[in-house]
Amino acid sequence: MTTQQSAAKKTPPKMPGGLPLIGHMIAFGKNPFDYMVLLREKLGEIGEFRMFHQEMVLLTGPEGNEAFFRAPDAQLDQNEAYKVMTPIFGKGVVFDAPPHIKDQQLKMLMPVLRDKPMRTYSKVIVQEVEEAIKDWGESGEVDLLEFMKQLTIYTSSHCLLGDEFRYELNEEFAELYHALEKGMAPIAFIFPNLPIPVLRRRDKARVRLQELVTGIIEKRAQKTEKSDDAFQMLIDTRYDDGSALSPHEITGMLIGTLFAGHHTTAGTATWIALELARNPESYEQVLKEFDTLYGENGDVTFESLRTIPVFERVIKEVLRLHPPLIFLIRKVAKDLPFKDYLIKAGKYVCVSPRVSHRIPEIFPNPDKFDPDRFTEERQEDATPFSWIAFGGGRHKCSGNAFATLQLKAIHAILLRRYKFELVNPADSYIDNYKEMVVQPNSPCIVRYTRRNDVDAEKAKAEKPSIKTQTDTTNSFKVEVDMDFCQGHANCMAEAAEIFQVDAKGKLTVLQDTPDNALLKKAQRAAKYCPTSAIKIIQK
Repeated sequence: MTTQQSAAKKTPPKMPGGLPLIGHMIAFGKNPFDYMVLLREKLGEIGEFRMFHQEMVLLTGPEGNEAFFRAPDAQLDQNEAYKVMTPIFGKGVVFDAPPHIKDQQLKMLMPVLRDKPMRTYSKVIVQEVEEAIKDWGESGEVDLLEFMKQLTIYTSSHCLLGDEFRYELNEEFAELYHALEKGMAPIAFIFPNLPIPVLRRRDKARVRLQELVTGIIEKRAQKTEKSDDAFQMLIDTRYDDGSALSPHEITGMLIGTLFAGHHTTAGTATWIALELARNPESYEQVLKEFDTLYGENGDVTFESLRTIPVFERVIKEVLRLHPPLIFLIRKVAKDLPFKDYLIKAGKYVCVSPRVSHRIPEIFPNPDKFDPDRFTEERQEDATPFSWIAFGGGRHKCSGNAFATLQLKAIHAILLRRYKFELVNPADSYIDNYKEMVVQPNSPCIVRYTRRNDVDAEKAKAEKPSIKTQTDTTNSFKVEVDMDFCQGHANCMAEAAEIFQVDAKGKLTVLQDTPDNALLKKAQRAAKYCPTSAIKIIQK
C-alpha cells in the first residue's frame, strides 16, 4: 500500500470515556462481553479502546473476523500478542520462539492430534467417565464444573501425555496444571510478570512441572520398551538441524499439547448439561438420539461418535452462546487495512467470538438456545467466519477435533446413565468473566438421578429419519484452502484416492476433479476436516 493510499484511509473510531493512565480497563474488566457489545453498538464493526498504555482495535462480524484470521503472521503478530503464555510454556517455546522454530515445534505436536491416534482415544475417555461416576449411586448433587475440570484433565492427560501423568502424578499434576491455567488472568495480558499471588503460583507450578518432566525422561531412558504417547514422541523428535528438545522445551510442549486438548473443554462440557437441563425439548431430542444409537449399554466408539447430528448441533449452539475465549488478539506488525480504515502498526487488534455470535442479523433471536440454527435447512452459520468458537484460518485451534471427541464421548456416557436437573434458579447459572477462559460461575451445583427409562426401540421408532444427500450430478470439484490446512490427515483417512498427507503434514490433492464414485468419500473428508479447509463443489 502506498503512502497516498494509506493517507486516504480513516483511523478507527474511538470509544469515549477512557480514564487517564488506565483507559477503559475498569469498564472492560467488570464485564468484557458487555463492554465489547456496547462498543459495537456505539461504533459499529470496528472500534478502538485503550487498556492502560495499549491501544486495542476490536473487529466484529464475519468480514472483520475474516480480515483478522486471514492476515499473514508478518502483518498480525501472534507471538507478540501472547506474551502472557511465555511464563506458562517457557522462554523459547511456541509463542516466544522465532518463527522458524515455532513452526517446527507446532508440527511436532500435530501427530498426536491426527486421525490415526484419535481413533484410539474414545475408549480411554469412556473408561475415565465410567471410573469417575462409579460411586454416584442412584441420585445426588455435584458441583458439575469441578467434576468436569477433574474429568477432562484426566481424559486429556491420559490420551495425550501418557500413563505417568495420569496415574503416577495424578492430583499433583492436576493442581499444577490448574495453577498454570489461572495464570492466564486478564491482567497478565498487559503485565505478564506482575508480582501478584496468582502469577507467582503460575511460576512455581511451571518450575515444579519441569522437575517432574525431567524425572520421567530419566526413568524412560532406562526402559527398553518405548511408549507411543506424545511425551515419548517429543523425547524422540528432532529439529531440522538434528538437535533434540531440552527438558525445558518438552515441558512447554507438553503444556501446549494439553492446552490444545483440555484448555476450554471443561466449561463447555458443563454448559452442555446446564443448557440441556433448562431446555427440556432439546434435552429429550438428545436423549432419544443417544438411546437410539447406543441403547442402554452399547459401546461408544470413534466410529459411532462421528455422526450424532442432534448432539453436534447442541455442541455448536453451546459454543455459540458460551465460547470459552473472551477474545483473540494479535499485535499489528504492519499496517492492516480494513474497508475504509487503516489499523496502524503498533496497535493490537482483536476479535470476540461471543460478540460476533450474538449479532442478530446473522443469528436471529441471538440470546435464545436454539440448536436447530445449524440444520441443513437453516444454516445460520453459512456466512464464512460468522461462527468462530475455535478461531479460524491458519491458527484455528489444532485441538478442536479432540475437544469435540471428548465432549461427545463424555456425554454419550453421562446422559445415558443419569438425568440432570438444576438445583438453583435457571438464570443464576451464568458465565464468569474474571478469567480469560470463560466458564460457568462456581459452585455450579446440579442434581443427578439414575435413568431407568432407556428404550432404544421406542426411540428408534419415533426418531425422524436423517436426510442423506442424493447424488444428482455427474462430476464434482475439490477445493482446498491451503492457508487453513494444519495436516490433521482426516481427509486422507476418508478419501486416500483424493488426498495425501506426508509425515510433515503437507497436503497434496491427488485429483481435484475426481470420478463421481468418490463423491461420498470426498464429502466425508470435507465434513471431518477440523479446520474446514475443504470444499466440495458439485457441478
